[in-house]
Amino acid sequence: MTIRAVVFDVGECLVDETREYGTWADWLGVPRHTFVSTLGATIARGLDYRETFQIFAPGFDLYEERDKRAAAGRPETFGEEDLYPDVRPALARLRADGLWLAIAGNQTLRAGAILRELFADDVDLIGTSDDWGTSKPDPLFFERVAAATPVAPAEILYVGDRLDNDVLPAARASMRTALIRRGPWGWIQQHDPDAARATFRIDSLTDLPKLIAKANAEAN
Repeated sequence: MTIRAVVFDVGECLVDETREYGTWADWLGVPRHTFVSTLGATIARGLDYRETFQIFAPGFDLYEERDKRAAAGRPETFGEEDLYPDVRPALARLRADGLWLAIAGNQTLRAGAILRELFADDVDLIGTSDDWGTSKPDPLFFERVAAATPVAPAEILYVGDRLDNDVLPAARASMRTALIRRGPWGWIQQHDPDAARATFRIDSLTDLPKLIAKANAEAN
């Protein structure tokens, strides 16, 4: 089957989260390089990234601390300046090629509102874990993606930086997948044997139009 829809993860796929990691380090009163190095070590050990916070603040509750940050006038946020430079060109090319586009990731309602402001004219759908009441890698999340996309699961390409949250669960949901090598997970997980299970392995979103066109030509 041909690829007719492309669905993008958010963090480290569209959005460079370097600034976000830095603001969390500042909130915890931890040197930024210490926080980021600990995050990388946590990921490399195969642990949930949220364990990083527990090292510096035992009992840390991410949702509670997000609310505290917002109340203090220091909410989590991102903007145009945090988008990877290949995002806009890739979306424009894929849309010109006639593909249905969506953004779907583990994000808060606040982040969802920001995404809708940034990408209102660029994609057909934006969905978040808070919108749907389920988060990756739960199979229900990918069921929500499939239900919201007007093509068969096998015609969907899900693009993300993580094997555990993106590539493997999307593949189990019968979707095609693209693993992008950037951000902590993208670099740390690139040599995992499971990386070979991705339909495409890319270093830039601008690689996608040619890869999709080639795959679709071969399918026909």
